[in-house]
Amino acid sequence: MTNCPIRHLHQVELGRRWSVSPRTLERWRWEGRGPQYLKLGGRVVYRLCDIEAYETDRQRNAMPASQAGAVPR
Repeated sequence: MTNCPIRHLHQVELGRRWSVSPRTLERWRWEGRGPQYLKLGGRVVYRLCDIEAYETDRQRNAMPASQAGAVPR
């Protein structure tokens, strides 16, 4: 079990954080995408530590401008 502070966001709050609609988050759950979530008494909530882990896992570095137009050899 992870040492995760107890803080949850519901899909409207997460949608605001990521600038996506709650329906997008619903579709992602149906497709098996997005961060882990909990279903508690009919409510869907996301643990903040799971959201942050999901964001970290998808973090990408920008390509240097010198390589942006380069053709691979």
